[in-house]
Amino acid sequence: MSQSGVKDLTQGKIYKQLIQLALPIMATGFIQMAYTLTDMAWIGRLGSRELAAIGGVGIIIWITSSMALIAKTAAEITIAQSIGNRDLNRAKKYASQTVTISALLGVGIAVLLIASAPTIVSFYKLEADVAAIAIDYLRIVGLGIPFYYLSYTFFGVYNGTGRTTIPFYLMSTGLVCNVILDPILIFGVGGFEGLGTKGAALATLSSQVSVFTLFVWKMKRPDGILDRFSYFVKLKKEYVLKIFKIGAPIALMNGFFAVINFSIARIASEYGGHLGVMSQATGSQIEGITFIASQGFSVALGTFVAQNYASGKPDRAKKAYRYILTTLLSFGIVITIAFLNWGEEIFGIFVPEPVAKAAGGEYLYVMAFCQVFMMLETATLGMWNGYGKTMPPAIISMVLNFARIPLALWLAPVMGIKGVWLSITISATLKGIVSAVYWRVAGQKGDL
Repeated sequence: MSQSGVKDLTQGKIYKQLIQLALPIMATGFIQMAYTLTDMAWIGRLGSRELAAIGGVGIIIWITSSMALIAKTAAEITIAQSIGNRDLNRAKKYASQTVTISALLGVGIAVLLIASAPTIVSFYKLEADVAAIAIDYLRIVGLGIPFYYLSYTFFGVYNGTGRTTIPFYLMSTGLVCNVILDPILIFGVGGFEGLGTKGAALATLSSQVSVFTLFVWKMKRPDGILDRFSYFVKLKKEYVLKIFKIGAPIALMNGFFAVINFSIARIASEYGGHLGVMSQATGSQIEGITFIASQGFSVALGTFVAQNYASGKPDRAKKAYRYILTTLLSFGIVITIAFLNWGEEIFGIFVPEPVAKAAGGEYLYVMAFCQVFMMLETATLGMWNGYGKTMPPAIISMVLNFARIPLALWLAPVMGIKGVWLSITISATLKGIVSAVYWRVAGQKGDL
C-alpha cells in the first residue's frame, strides 16, 4: 500500500485479491441491510400495519437513494482507473468532485422528500392511519439523506482505492448505534415513553449522522485516504461529464428498478391489501441477502477490472470474472434451497404475526426460483462497470424491469397476489440470462 493509501491490484494472486476486496464490501452491505431489518424486526412487534407503512417508505427511500450511486459508482471506477494509470493526482480530483456532487444531490433530495411527503405517500392505496405513520417516518428519515449520500460516496472512494475494510468498521459502529437506540426510542425505557415508528426513524437518523462523522474523522487523519483530499471544490466540466457518464446509467438503472417496485407494490396493495405491501417490502429485504452477496463481489470485480483494464491486463480481468461466477452461482443455489424449504420460518423471524408470516413465506417461495439468475446479472455488471461501459447493463435492466408491470397486470387477475410475485421472478431470470449472453457476444466482437 502506498503513502496515499491505495492498493495495486494489477499483480498478485487474483482470487485472493478478489476475496480481500469483496468480503468487506459484502459485510458492509449486510450492515446497511441490517439497519432496515433491525427497524423492521422491532416495528414488526408493533403490528403489520406499522410495518406496511415503514415498508412503503423503504421503497421511496430506495428510489431517492439511487441518486447516490452517481457519485459512488463514478468514484469507484474513475479512482480505480486513475490508479491503474499511475495518476494519483487525477484520482484525488475525482474524489473531490464526486463528494461535492454528492453533497448537492443529497441536500436537494432531502428538501424534496420532506416538503412532498404527503403527496409521495398518497401514491399507495393505504388506509388513512397507515398513511399518516408513513408520512411522519418519511419526513424524519429524509433529514438523514445528505449524510447518507456523503457516506455512500466516501464508501465508493475507499472501494476505488482497494481499501474496502475501513467502510465496514465505520458502518458496523453505526449499526451498533442503531441496534441500541431502536428498542429504546420505539418502546421506551424507564420513565421515557416510546415514540413508536417515529423512534425507529430517529434511531436511523442518529446512526447515519454517526457514520458520516466517523468517515470525516478517519479521512482527515494523517493516514487518511488520497492525501486527505478536499471534500468541497469548484466543479469542473471535464470531471462532471465523466462522473455522470459513468454513474448516471447505474443510478438510473437502480432508480428505475425502485420505481417499478413502487408500481408493483401498488398492484400488490390492490390484490393483497397491506399484507401484500408488507410481504414485498419485508421479503425484498430478506431476499437482499442474495443481492448483497453478489453486489459485494460485483463491486470488487469492478474495481479489480478497472485497474487491470487501465494497465493493459485484460486477461486478469477475464480470469477474475470466471472466479466470481463460480463462487456466486454456488451461493445462489444455497439461498434457493433455503427459500424453497424454510421461507415461512425465515420470514417469521421478522414478522411473527401468523397471517403475515404465511403471506411472506409465499413471497419467498416464488422468489427462490430467480436467485441464481440475480447472481448472474450482478456478477456480469461488475465486468461492464470495470470497463467503464455502464450503459448496456442499464438498458437491459430497465427494459426487463419494466416488463414486470404488464406481466403483473396480466397474471394477478388470474393468480391473485402470486401472479404479482411471479412477474418479478420471470423478469429477474431474464435479466440474468440476457446480461450474461450479451456480455459474451460483445466480448467476442471486440466491442469492449
